[in-house]
Amino acid sequence: MSRRPVTVVTGGSRGIGAATCLRLAADGHDLVLGYARDEGAAEDTARRVRETGARCVTVRGDTSGECAVERLFDIAGAELGAVTGLVNNAGVTGPLGRLADARTEDLRRVVEVNLLGYLLCCRRAARDMAQGGGGAIVNVSSAAATLGSPGDYVHYAATKAAVDALTVGLSKELGPDLIRVNAVAPGIIETDMHAAMGDPGRPARAAAGIPLGRPGLPREVAGAIAWLLSEDAAYTTGAVLRVSGGR
Repeated sequence: MSRRPVTVVTGGSRGIGAATCLRLAADGHDLVLGYARDEGAAEDTARRVRETGARCVTVRGDTSGECAVERLFDIAGAELGAVTGLVNNAGVTGPLGRLADARTEDLRRVVEVNLLGYLLCCRRAARDMAQGGGGAIVNVSSAAATLGSPGDYVHYAATKAAVDALTVGLSKELGPDLIRVNAVAPGIIETDMHAAMGDPGRPARAAAGIPLGRPGLPREVAGAIAWLLSEDAAYTTGAVLRVSGGR
């Protein structure tokens, strides 16, 4: 009997991260659920994961900090065994608005979480997976990386474009180590991210500009992530899979 995959999901307490944890648990993964603040939401997601028969460990920490990332992976290895997968999902947008009106502290926070945090997690995953004989990384990017998101959050879009470049470059660097690196690029998805940035009605308003006529659901992004981590995607690396309703 083969060993179950062990996958770290950052930002796993809500939205796309929580849906990904549930989908991966159903697909036979054991999970390490990283979260920043909402312990109640993290434990609720972990409970639902465990109800599927999967093991799940929750770890609180800010992925923009090196010590927090090292602790996340240390606990993963100690509790569940060698990490075989990483879903880089933790992210922030800051308030909606024009770049000219943005506060420096908000710009810095977006870059630190969305880019530095991804780099730190990828670095540690690369080290662990190379020693373990391979693995798979999925970075959660955004359709904003190519749309630019003028008037909303060009700083966020810029970090996601960097994530796409990270994905392509790292896939080539880690291919010889049998580590696949891919990304998903969601469009407008029904999550509480929109309320957090000050515009809860944004998905409904955006529907008219989406070819499929509606915002996406977290589980639809989770399905793409699950495929990229699966053996069905064994020859797929360096891809940025757009899950955006055609936008």
